[in-house]
Formats: sequence, C-alpha cells, structure tokens
Amino acid sequence: MNNPKELLERNFPTAVQDARNAAKTSLYNGPDSSYQLAFTDTDFLLNADLRPVRMQLELLKPEMVQREEGIESTIVVFGSARIQAADVAHAGLDEAEALPPGSAREQAIRAAKRHVEMSRYYEEARRFASLVTEHSAQLDNPIYVVTGGGPGVMEAGNRGAHEVGGKSLGLNIVLPHEQEPNPYITPRLCFQFHYFALRKMHFLMRSVALVCFPGGFGTLDELFETLTLIQTGKCRKRPVLLFGRAFWTKLINFDHLVETGMISPEDVHLFRYVETADEAWETLREVYRLGQPEADTACGW
Repeated sequence: MNNPKELLERNFPTAVQDARNAAKTSLYNGPDSSYQLAFTDTDFLLNADLRPVRMQLELLKPEMVQREEGIESTIVVFGSARIQAADVAHAGLDEAEALPPGSAREQAIRAAKRHVEMSRYYEEARRFASLVTEHSAQLDNPIYVVTGGGPGVMEAGNRGAHEVGGKSLGLNIVLPHEQEPNPYITPRLCFQFHYFALRKMHFLMRSVALVCFPGGFGTLDELFETLTLIQTGKCRKRPVLLFGRAFWTKLINFDHLVETGMISPEDVHLFRYVETADEAWETLREVYRLGQPEADTACGW
C-alpha cells in the first residue's frame, strides 16, 4: 500500500517559496532596512564576518554539482593562458611579416615565431584531452578533464574534450585582468571562485593525475603544491606528467635541489616527463591498467 500523498508533504515552505514571498513590496524594503531575509541579503553575505560562510559555500556548490553530474574522477590540465592555438599563432606570424621593414617588424616576427613554436603545446593539450575523454568514456567511471577555465592551454583542454562530445570542467577565478571562461567548458560544470584555496581543493579532490604544460607562476604554483602534498603524504600518490622535458629542465634544476639536500633523491620520481599526447595517455593507461581486468586496476605509479 502506498502512503497517502498528504503524509509526504512538507511541513514548512521551502527557502525558495519564502524568498519569493518576502520579495513582495513592504514598508521596510527601503535602503536602510534590515528586513531582507539573511540568505537573500547580498550586502550581509559579503560582510567580512561572513567569510567562513562564503568559504563553505564555495566548497559546497561545486561539490554538489559534480556529485549530481556523476563526476568521480578527473585529470587536471594546467598550462599557460598565453599559449596560442597553431592556426592563431601562424596567422599572427603572417601579420608580423606583413609589417613594413624596421625594428618593430623584427620584434613582432620574433614574438610571433615564439608563439608558433609554443603552439605545439596547445595542440598536444587539445589532443590529450580528446584521448582521455574518448577512451575513458568506456569505463564504468569516466575520467573528466578539468582546467582553470581560461584561454591558452586551459582552453585547449576543454576544447579537446568538447570536440569528441565529452563533458569537461572549468574552475575559473575572479582576477583583475582575467578571466572569461573559454567557450568549450560544459556550462553545468563551469564554476567561478573567489578563493584560490577552495579552487585548489577542487582541482585535487577528484584528480587521478596532474598534467602540466609549460606555464608561468600559476602553473608552477599548482605543480609545486601538488608535489608537496604528495611528498608529505597529505594526499595520495598520483601521476604528475610534465610536458616538454627541455622546457622544464631549463626552468627548474631538480638535480641541484637533490645535490644540495633540499629534496631527497627519490623525490625526482614523483613526476615524469612526456612529449606527446599519445605518450601521456599511454603512461596513464599503464599506471592505472586501463582496459585490463578490474582486479588489476591498482595504481603502480
């Protein structure tokens, strides 16, 4: 026997219903009134004393949405916002070469050639995201690409997933000069953060790997934070892949850190260098034994 409908009805109105009712015109709706419901009062919620509540909300909202969307495993793709797609970089070189002779033209050509050279990383990130999205779609728990949501390598990661019909995440953050979300993020999975710390948590909470392409301070920040968490045992060990050995070994002298005793010799095994999207995907496939019997899926990193 089914329960009568009346037994299942709510005893109290929902917050949405009360918010709508409270929005009706009132004598106390003026600018100096405190009559507004606390959870609809933006000025109140933005008060400095409400920071703990705002941090809780910023942790909770993406968590709830990801849970609703069945997101359990992610691969984080980091890299410079300044790296251009190959076609954009080549178009920029054509424009530079069309400038009238002079020092400005030579400088523009040098910069454009640098963009062309670095654009290979955009294309590798794009292909890598496509490989992850397409191949992991066959798993019981697919792996979703997550990026910082902006341009450059971040755009490439979301774009690659989008081009094979998959979903991907973008964890954007409010910055003075950036950033508008790139157009390839799944709208339902496009988030905006105020707190870097909460954004960092969401990058790692579901990640099974971190893939770093060449980048600046932001990329280095996320890379070293992840390596520190793994090194200290604060999070489980997972693959950390650095795209472009030549770039990373010129940028960071890990051997010097070992020689001076700043890190242990075994710490250099917390990451691997890769050069192509296929190599990166094959590395992850081997580490997680993807495509093999479920009983053999333990991580051998």
